[in-house]
Amino acid sequence: MTADYESIPRVAGERETLLAFLEWQRATLARKCEGLSLEQLRSRATPPSTLSLLGLVRHMADVERWWFCIRFAQQDVPALYSSDADPDADFNDLESADAEEAFATWRAECDRARAIVGASSLDDTGRQVSGEPVSLRWILVHMVEEYSRHNGHADLLRERIDGAVGYLP
Repeated sequence: MTADYESIPRVAGERETLLAFLEWQRATLARKCEGLSLEQLRSRATPPSTLSLLGLVRHMADVERWWFCIRFAQQDVPALYSSDADPDADFNDLESADAEEAFATWRAECDRARAIVGASSLDDTGRQVSGEPVSLRWILVHMVEEYSRHNGHADLLRERIDGAVGYLP
């Protein structure tokens, strides 16, 4: 995932703009994690929070699957990390978590989402848990918001780990 802020089109259609911002947000999360050891990726924010960069990657893999595969495409697939018994397992179960596996899983879920989006119209709908329809347009905007919020967390986590802040080259 490579994207840079300057490559986001300033004059484009709705679909191209939404996808460019989503790709930039995905790439931002990857950049925030670059060059860190497994121990650093597992490093928690501050007690009692279980927030970590590795947890964020696992969480976003679950979120990608949830919105694009399960809610939009209505695929019968399980969550990756979370469960009814432990809805925050993506953040909680890091002691034995493998970073390479987590990043590979996240990238695979992003690829699945790209394929689903590529075959769909912004006006196509999936179903929320309530059964109410939800458009692909709404899901894309929500995903930009979800990544934006968590990338703010990632920025603070990275600064705590090694002092790096802002846009990492």
